[in-house]
Amino acid sequence: MTSLRRTTPPELLAPCGGWEQLKAAINCGADAVYFGLTDFNARARANNFTLEELPMVMETLHTQGVLGLVTLNTLVFDRELKKLETYIREIARNRVDAVIVQDIGVIQLIREVAPDLEIHGSTQMTITSAEGAELARRWGVKRVVLARELSLKEIAQICAQTSQEIEVFVHGALCVSYSGQCFSSEAWGGRSANRGACAQACRLPYDLLCDGEVTDLGPYQYLLSPQDLMAVRQIPELVAMGVDCFKIEGRLKGPEYVALTTQTYRKAIDDAWAGRPLDFSRQEERDLEQVFSRGLTPGFLEGTRHQRLVQGRAPRHRGVQIGVVRGTTQRGVFVELQETVRRGDGLVFDAADPQSQEEGGRIWGIYDHGQALEEGAQGSTLELRFGPGEVQLKRVQAGDWVWRTDDPQLSKRLRALAEQPANFHKEPIQITVSGTLGRPLVLTAEDAKGHLVVSSGEFLLQPAQRHGLDQTKLEAELSRLGDTPFSLGKLTLELSEGLFCPLSELSRLRHSLIEQLLTIRKTPLTITLGQNVLETLHQPLTADNLPETTVALHLLCRTPEQLEAALDLAVPVIYLDYLELYGLKDSVQKIQAQGLKAIVASPRIHKPNEERIWKFLLGLKSDGLLVRNPGLLQTLAELESQGMELPTRIGDFSLNAANGITAQTLLAMGLERITPTYDLNAQQIRDLAQYVPPQKLEIVLQHHLPVFHTEHCVFARFLSEGDDHTNCGHPCEKHRVALQDRTGLVHPVVADVGCRNTVFHGQAQSGADFWSKFIDTGITDYRLEFVHESNQDVRNIYACYQEALQTKMPGKKLWQNLQRLLPNGLTRGSYVMA
Repeated sequence: MTSLRRTTPPELLAPCGGWEQLKAAINCGADAVYFGLTDFNARARANNFTLEELPMVMETLHTQGVLGLVTLNTLVFDRELKKLETYIREIARNRVDAVIVQDIGVIQLIREVAPDLEIHGSTQMTITSAEGAELARRWGVKRVVLARELSLKEIAQICAQTSQEIEVFVHGALCVSYSGQCFSSEAWGGRSANRGACAQACRLPYDLLCDGEVTDLGPYQYLLSPQDLMAVRQIPELVAMGVDCFKIEGRLKGPEYVALTTQTYRKAIDDAWAGRPLDFSRQEERDLEQVFSRGLTPGFLEGTRHQRLVQGRAPRHRGVQIGVVRGTTQRGVFVELQETVRRGDGLVFDAADPQSQEEGGRIWGIYDHGQALEEGAQGSTLELRFGPGEVQLKRVQAGDWVWRTDDPQLSKRLRALAEQPANFHKEPIQITVSGTLGRPLVLTAEDAKGHLVVSSGEFLLQPAQRHGLDQTKLEAELSRLGDTPFSLGKLTLELSEGLFCPLSELSRLRHSLIEQLLTIRKTPLTITLGQNVLETLHQPLTADNLPETTVALHLLCRTPEQLEAALDLAVPVIYLDYLELYGLKDSVQKIQAQGLKAIVASPRIHKPNEERIWKFLLGLKSDGLLVRNPGLLQTLAELESQGMELPTRIGDFSLNAANGITAQTLLAMGLERITPTYDLNAQQIRDLAQYVPPQKLEIVLQHHLPVFHTEHCVFARFLSEGDDHTNCGHPCEKHRVALQDRTGLVHPVVADVGCRNTVFHGQAQSGADFWSKFIDTGITDYRLEFVHESNQDVRNIYACYQEALQTKMPGKKLWQNLQRLLPNGLTRGSYVMA
């Protein structure tokens, strides 16, 4: 296949949540696997490997010619960096091929501790543009895993605009929120998705409130639960555009899932690279759906298809829909079959109420007018019977959907597939044979990575009595590489004719070459010998570094009414985060006309073809920009290097500064201040201020936590029949929408200029209890943020904080005063997270 960027086939990367999955991935054709260790990985619930197991894992992989990638893809706090350094050293010593990283500070630490260790940027970095990919390269990242919200067209544009290696997800579960931008687990579970402890709040049921009234959506209650990704049919196009690596999600899945998905995508990639047409049957798709899925779609690869992405009927694995209930008998259920079923299949009856206990069991018998069958054919209506008492038939109704949740025959086949060795990973090595009469035979081998090894014989070459060494005889002997990860590639002879050498000598030389190549693969990467890397990168500040400054309280407004309150209060610095661009220019001018400073917030996502947005923002001539995405950060740095005069830039929480190294790296990009990630609790914010000048930090002291930030539009999906902004009718401009959870708490949903939705927590989060401690640390800049608060709410809340500041009010009293102002209540939220 002709590729714009590659001369070798792209890589297939499979998930590995344990030894069985590792074996399945190897046997079914993965070029590489990714797995987590006990700490610092984003799948804390997976069966992660220990540091003690790492040598055996890597030896197993490298012996089979498979790459091993370790996930260090969580945010890391200041107090954890020393432990992380130990992990990095062990990872490098065991010759891990690459690490997948989210935290910018972790990247910097790896570069110092193990400069030869390859770094890949996790999808948690929220890379959605070529500029974001280039910024990752600037920081030392060789490959970036793009956000799963990009379309084929957008991926192609990024591939064309950067030489950075590009990796994309092609199969598995989809997060409804942009990875790295989800705070729902903190809001509702007291834990962090950015720390590997996702609470899966997106899989919970919600009521949709439109203008304050509950909307009847029938069985569709899982408004934020997307179906799973399957991109087999998109593989040829992705290969053609030059994607470097295809990634399968699923470190929490079993070996059968790993085996089937790896085999399927191995075949699709190989066919695409060879120029063969895609060969993917409906049955193969059914098998993928059966082994694990919540329904399969191309996700965002086909663009925004809101009606297709979120079906909303159930949040969990269902398997394959095999029919519809047409009636019940005393002993069974009549089902109109859409798929063939067999005795032993596991079924569940779907009454469109997954919150209630669902009936299900294994098929004990299949009957057609009383005649027993081994299987039921598609298109027939048959009676399915179950074991005594296994299914409460009174709870099964006509019209219920029937799903096959388990297919024993498929499971048996996949278990065999996972355990059956295959020769996918034979790496061709080039061997040169040289020798002259009276001298030993010499074999030289070179592998694909350019490693050269030489093996010299002990036997002195003699004249052959009959047939001497020739191409055919040597190829036959040297190709006997057995279960090694190598195969014989090009064989070159630099050998005089008519020479004799015993086969035992050739065998010994062949074994010597292979042992040398395997030894090279086990040689540790270069690591720095010094143990004081953190003392250079992560040095605490001294009191001499802290200048005397005045505490400042800023407001962020999302509506013109909130802005009017801020103007009347003469707040010195006002942030504008309007959900659309209209009205921004007038608002900036109003603020500046009063001698106040206007700072405009950028979108959290910057995709290809969205340059007009940042150009518009710069054209506002505001006093500052609140920078929320890595692509814009890189763009502004490039413009500044070209001599453009730029307004003050403040980095927002979405840049995920969780430790001093990350914060300093971001500040070095031209930022005046940085807002720490919402993953930090109050004490961790104070820890951060020991490693970053506190006047360079800006704390969001009160706000509604942005629990989800998603490309999926709730407005379009459930208030229209449209798939995107071109045909949805823009209900976001006509209605105020919120999600009501099972506790009755109402969470506002807003759409931004890119039609992306943010779900805000219904309760305001306040750091009132900790404000005085922050001030004592030397932090001077604080921000209050509003969502749907009224003009009067803004006035009251600001006045409350101002009074506390002027009177040095104890935090407990400030908290009590705020509670009286907020009818929905107040929470300390992430400030007290463990």
